[in-house]
Amino acid sequence: MRISRRAALGLMLAPIALPALAQDWPSRPVRCIVPYPPGGPTDLVGRVAAQRAQQELGQPLVIENKPGASGTIGSAEVARAAPDGQVILVNASAHVIIPHINRNLPYDALNDFTPVTNIAMVPLVALVNPRLPVRSLRELADHAKANPGRVSYASSSIGGAQHLAGEMFKQIAGVDIVHIPYRGAGPAIQDLIAGNVQVMFDSVPAGAGAVRDGLLRPLAALNARRITVFPDLPTSAEAGFPDLVISTWYGFWAPPRTPMAIAERLQRAVAVAVQDSEVRARLATLGADPVADSPADFAAFCRSEYDKFGAIVRSANIRME
Repeated sequence: MRISRRAALGLMLAPIALPALAQDWPSRPVRCIVPYPPGGPTDLVGRVAAQRAQQELGQPLVIENKPGASGTIGSAEVARAAPDGQVILVNASAHVIIPHINRNLPYDALNDFTPVTNIAMVPLVALVNPRLPVRSLRELADHAKANPGRVSYASSSIGGAQHLAGEMFKQIAGVDIVHIPYRGAGPAIQDLIAGNVQVMFDSVPAGAGAVRDGLLRPLAALNARRITVFPDLPTSAEAGFPDLVISTWYGFWAPPRTPMAIAERLQRAVAVAVQDSEVRARLATLGADPVADSPADFAAFCRSEYDKFGAIVRSANIRME
């Protein structure tokens, strides 16, 4: 097959055009796809970061909600988008969990995206109904061992970080507790307060009010360091379970083959954004700790989390219902 002179010239100039494009990026508003409905944690964290980062970039970062199929519809749109930085994905840690649960995704979560930055992380906390006679993770493990199959834990969905945290606890503590999935954190928290389930591993904001009102008892932060919301709460390591560390986290990804100059410019804008006192205060209300790491560090983190979550999913034989 013969290639025309114009087509050949285009192929030769393409590697030059992308760096030139990166130098001028962004020259128009950037679409930021959130693959979930408005008002959820991914949407809120993405908006907080985007609203401040756009001031550094000189162009609007426009949030677009494209929910459906556990976040895969919006993610697939970004995977197919042109590598010009005009379409960006805002997603949570579910991005590297769902591929292990749904093997029929229309994209590869690691190879069909360009990691940009981890915006923020939200530690999980082990919560129990106060009527459960335990005050520590060790006491919870001992109680569960003495009552196999009679202790239940709630999560906001199958395959979410809350679900996997429960499976991690089961594996590490060697206990038999029953998973009860709900459609969202709200109903799960309400059933935990009512005593219909006994345990939940959830993000700080979801249960903070109930803890302050004495309706729920926190046992430990599943985090490497203590959390500011509950500074007296021990970490999982301090509670005797050093390997029980898991967080929900939120990041930016670009389409595959996006020039690194574009990814790095967006990352720098986010890094400036999360240093803003107002942004940090708003993230704190969501229980989020700012990160804004480099694209290379975020890529390595995504791979590490992908492997960690995959091992949990396989061990627990979790499948999408």
